[in-house]
Amino acid sequence: MIDFFDNLDEEFPLGDGTADTAGSVVCPYCGEENEIALDPGSGEEQDYVEDCQVCCQPWHVHVHYGQQGEASIVVEPELS
Repeated sequence: MIDFFDNLDEEFPLGDGTADTAGSVVCPYCGEENEIALDPGSGEEQDYVEDCQVCCQPWHVHVHYGQQGEASIVVEPELS
């Protein structure tokens, strides 16, 4: 059964599907620019590890989505 009174703002907090799905970052190890894919469906605050596409060193990636779906990305060296 479809609930037409369902609050879509709770299910889709980043708006109408215009959230950023990619971003450009600079590797903290080699200094090369990398294009990374983003997943707005994973929430407005995200933390994960991803490797540099150039030097293969691991980064700690923090993504924050703003109210309009714009992504703010911080990449730091991954401390094991």
